[in-house]
Amino acid sequence: MWLPDCGDLRLNMAAYEKAFDTLGLRPWCNAGATGGPMSMDDLLAKAGAAGTDQPESFPFPSLDVLHKACGAIPRTRDMTAGLERLFLDVKDPIKFVLDPVTQPLSWALRNAIDLLQALPWWAAILILVAIAHFAGRRIGVTVFALVAFLALAFIDHFGYAMQTLAIIMVCTFICVLFGVPIGIAMSRSNRLESWLTPFLDLLQTLPTFVYLIPLIFLFSVTEPKLYGIAIILYAIVPSIRLTNLGIRLVDKDVLEAGEAFGMTSWQKLYRVQLPLALPNIMAGINQTIMLSLSMVVIASLVSAPGLGTLVLRGINKLELGVGLVAGLGIVILAIVLDRVSRAALQRVNQMHQSRT
Repeated sequence: MWLPDCGDLRLNMAAYEKAFDTLGLRPWCNAGATGGPMSMDDLLAKAGAAGTDQPESFPFPSLDVLHKACGAIPRTRDMTAGLERLFLDVKDPIKFVLDPVTQPLSWALRNAIDLLQALPWWAAILILVAIAHFAGRRIGVTVFALVAFLALAFIDHFGYAMQTLAIIMVCTFICVLFGVPIGIAMSRSNRLESWLTPFLDLLQTLPTFVYLIPLIFLFSVTEPKLYGIAIILYAIVPSIRLTNLGIRLVDKDVLEAGEAFGMTSWQKLYRVQLPLALPNIMAGINQTIMLSLSMVVIASLVSAPGLGTLVLRGINKLELGVGLVAGLGIVILAIVLDRVSRAALQRVNQMHQSRT
């Protein structure tokens, strides 16, 4: 198998240099050349190790390759360093604005966690089971929730589960509080929908760990709003999307009938569109709850309390049993939340069908 030697590589690098010379950019290249930090491949080559770059017959004109032909062009490492400097420059103004706005989130998370932990175990279980029964009105779901909470208490994970549940309740409430109105606004404006859709796509596809990177620089790891904001940004998308979808799927004939009865646009929204879109809205809330649970486990990396801390301990200290039992507790809690929210969704669907 033939591989190009260093002479071939230098020959092709000379082609890039010749291109800059032909364009008359050589003085600009020489004037802008700076020493700067060496790239990783240069460091490895200096240490005698093999770099990541493989000899190519014609290297791709990446930033590092073009920098070798023209010193004024920044390298990839310069680009990432510049991005970091930019973020650090705007950090203080952003924090000055966000601190007072997000402080109620820290207050709500702290108080919710303290409240659930301050309740006696029997009172907490009775309240949670009563909520589950009121939401779903199904005996099977209510009994399952009772058994699940008793099982968590039996393995001494009830306190951790209550911390996780408190975070989920607060973040889900905020997601619904902001997500449903945003979804309503999107359903009433095609232009707003086209503007917000790319941002929603970004939030939905961004890796979970990436949410934490800018927030770590903005807030202290001791502040609950650090993980609260990450959970809300990650979990709010289904509430927005399914609210928008549900309202847009309302039959046009029903809306025309409302107009025939002299309803205003707001009356059609609250008396026609929202009741008919409620099953989709409830489905969005179900997905928001599940996404909040998945994110709160990852947020344990930045001091989020709850079952995620035990999973993280099992990983860091290689305690297999601790990690597995905590993971089982998360599964139990997830099933309870899913079953209760699905029972509530089925109840809403039955009410909707009875009305129609």
